[in-house]
Amino acid sequence: METFDENDIQYQKAKRQVERLRGFYVHLFIYIAVNLLIVYYNYTQLEPGESYFQFKNFFTATFWGIGIVAHAAVVFLSKTSYLRNWEEKKIRELMEKEKNI
Repeated sequence: METFDENDIQYQKAKRQVERLRGFYVHLFIYIAVNLLIVYYNYTQLEPGESYFQFKNFFTATFWGIGIVAHAAVVFLSKTSYLRNWEEKKIRELMEKEKNI
């Protein structure tokens, strides 16, 4: 098994990306689990003849789902060249500022 230098920049970037992915997958799993519990609870509490398809039953899933999509965008779209170039430029800028102090 290959060992990695924890001070290596590429290693640090890869580790950070894995942590972001893990955070997203945990968030997604909790979203699915909680919404399944909500669906089950709401289904068991229906009055006879009442339909499940009401707005109140989709409120949590809808707005939390928007949060999941935003989280996915941050994790998966952070690899775009624009963001990567901006990040590298900002790092260089801050390093130069630190040198001049």
